[in-house]
Amino acid sequence: MSALSTRTIQANGLAMQFTEQGEGPLVILCHGFPETSHAWRHQLPALAAAGFHAVAPDMRGYGGTARPEDSDQYNLLQLVGDLVGLLDALGAEQAVVVGNDWGATVAWHAALLRPDRFRAVVALSVPIMDQPPVAPTSIFPQTDEALHYTLYFQQPGVAEAEFELQVRQTLRKILFAASGDAGARQLGDGTPNPFGMVSRQQGLLAPLPDPTTLPVWLTEADLDVYTADFAASGFAGGLNYYRNLDRNRELLAPFCGLRVEVPALFLIGQRDVGLSIPGMRELIADMPHLAPQLRPVVEVPNAGHWLQQERPDEVNAALLTFLGGL
Repeated sequence: MSALSTRTIQANGLAMQFTEQGEGPLVILCHGFPETSHAWRHQLPALAAAGFHAVAPDMRGYGGTARPEDSDQYNLLQLVGDLVGLLDALGAEQAVVVGNDWGATVAWHAALLRPDRFRAVVALSVPIMDQPPVAPTSIFPQTDEALHYTLYFQQPGVAEAEFELQVRQTLRKILFAASGDAGARQLGDGTPNPFGMVSRQQGLLAPLPDPTTLPVWLTEADLDVYTADFAASGFAGGLNYYRNLDRNRELLAPFCGLRVEVPALFLIGQRDVGLSIPGMRELIADMPHLAPQLRPVVEVPNAGHWLQQERPDEVNAALLTFLGGL
């Protein structure tokens, strides 16, 4: 089995850094926010050992990949274009695309728009959903005291200023608070949620606990990697994904009614923050209408939003079983 390595290539006009391991059929692993390719540290060797070429890019705006200044350059058509460009640069006709969080949204759309290049899709934490009937930013709630985190992220510079003040603490708080270790996440139990309502006075971070001991899945060495990446890149790139929510709806209007016709798998943690969103379980139950070849949903007990990091053995087993059945 080949060793883990990192390199940079040109993809879709972008200098893209990625970590890779193994030889064989290509599997692309797309991370979410706030993560980098390091989020797939447990999947790369497992896929390589099973005979696959596993590639985990730093997505546009993250880590060692280029960070366009214009926030408009972070829409879903650009992000899918990055993956197509990555395949072209690697000389690959097709790949299986896997994603978590925002990476899942990109993966779903890669499979939706380019089934000729992405022969199957695996999504963690974020289900495939219909296009919203109105602009997403008009749907999310806000009051005089608080606003939904996606709205908090809209104004350039606001969340950046908060998050970049103490990068390591920011990552420690968000990664812990959205994990299964933060609590059972039952209604009214006080489990912290970084992806809910944000106080207009306090911001997102202040109400979140700062764990004195990291959960077993996140070591100080892991946090070192993430901290170095975000200290170098800042958070603007990742936040720009959220600033294209309305634009994405406009750009994808011609594709309304399309379905993901390739084989698909969806996994979610039992304690994922997304499951606390009203109607989320109904959306998950409705996914076969949008992805007819969807396999049975895998719900991982006691796991949170960072599924591939929190429960790598369960994710690897499900991933390899799915790949073996293609």
